[in-house]
Amino acid sequence: MSQPSFDLDLDDGGLPTLTVRELAEAINGALRRTFFEGVWVRGEIQGLSERNGHLYFSLADDGEEGKATIAVSLFANVRFKLRPLLQRHRLRLADGLKVRIHGYPDLFAPTGRLSLKMSGIDPRYTLGELALQRDELVRRLVAEGLYDAQSRRSLAAVPLRVGLVTSVGSAAWHDVTEELAGSGFGFQVSACDTRVQGEWAAEMVAAAVRTLGRGPLDVVLVVRGGGARADLATFDSEVVARAIASCPVPVVTGLGHEVDRSVADEVACLALKTPTACAAELVDRVRRFRQGVEGTWEAIEAVAADRLTGAERALGATARQAARQTRGSLAVASARLAGHAERLPGQGRRTLERATTTVAGAAVRTGRLATRQAEAGATQLAAASTRLRRRSPTLGRAEARTLDELEARVRALDPARALARGWSITHAVDGRVVRSARDLAPGDRLTTTLVDGQVHSRVEGTVEESGAVSAP
Repeated sequence: MSQPSFDLDLDDGGLPTLTVRELAEAINGALRRTFFEGVWVRGEIQGLSERNGHLYFSLADDGEEGKATIAVSLFANVRFKLRPLLQRHRLRLADGLKVRIHGYPDLFAPTGRLSLKMSGIDPRYTLGELALQRDELVRRLVAEGLYDAQSRRSLAAVPLRVGLVTSVGSAAWHDVTEELAGSGFGFQVSACDTRVQGEWAAEMVAAAVRTLGRGPLDVVLVVRGGGARADLATFDSEVVARAIASCPVPVVTGLGHEVDRSVADEVACLALKTPTACAAELVDRVRRFRQGVEGTWEAIEAVAADRLTGAERALGATARQAARQTRGSLAVASARLAGHAERLPGQGRRTLERATTTVAGAAVRTGRLATRQAEAGATQLAAASTRLRRRSPTLGRAEARTLDELEARVRALDPARALARGWSITHAVDGRVVRSARDLAPGDRLTTTLVDGQVHSRVEGTVEESGAVSAP
């Protein structure tokens, strides 16, 4: 096989040959000459990290022609100079934040990587982008009827069952729990531990709100401590706004920002400035309810006392009126009685005279009637006496025969005559007459009466007519 031949006599056109470092330095020189005043670049921060006080991230741009990124370095000295500007506008560099930054392009020779050395930032651009995103989200929520869904819910008069969405153990968590515990009321807190800023914070907060919304709660508190304006990005997110707007339990927010309002604040049932303010609102509601109940009870007592006083007055007036009417009635009755007493003697005399006359007439009539009845009775008695004298001998003989017959029967039934003929009478110990062998048992004591005395015995056994023998 033939070896390929190379023409080593190349025409380089007189161009110099550079080393890699020389090329890097030449590119950097060209960049410095072209961008001697630097350049403004806008994009979204991604992959933010910190090393030795320096910040490193990528600035990304999803344009129509596809995604483009450039590495950005913010060194510690420049970061220190920019800190007052960021604090004044309450901004903090974070992933997902859209920024417009100033810097100088630089090719790092050891890696051949082109980056942008950041030297400044335009806060107004970032704030404007945040506002635009926020306004767009609000417009969508309004169109779907979710923006004011929570405002149609009412906080309970006594919100003692509290759901808490925050980072457990944080200052916000302590502020809420200590305020509620210090009130002396019986609050029951169900806390859902979650991140409130950074990556995945929005999804965690939304999931916590949905979880607590399914429980038997009176209110859900979504709170966090103060921070930079960029920290509100979690609560400007669509997933958190929708979770709060759709929650069946009233949601109260306390995100620690005195000036700014997030979309979460806009859609919540009630938005307060701080976590402590949220807890204080619940305590005040319970306290106002208790005061209202006490005031109502005092009002009931006052009304009852007034009505009792009025009833006592009315009863006193009725009693006095009844007394006056009674005295008047007694006076009339006394007058009538006195009149009757004056008329009574005359009426009594007249009545007595009439009664005396009536009695005298009745006595005369009674005497005449008694005389006639006595005369008739005497006649009847004489006739009866005559008849009795004629019938008495016959009646006497009949009665004598009857008496003789009765005497004969009595003598025949006399037990002594039966004893004289050889009969006897046997009694048990209790005095009852023994008439049957079945009434006796071996060992029973008996007394037998004969014509000339008594015999005492003890039953050894009995023999019935059937031939059965009973023995001890």
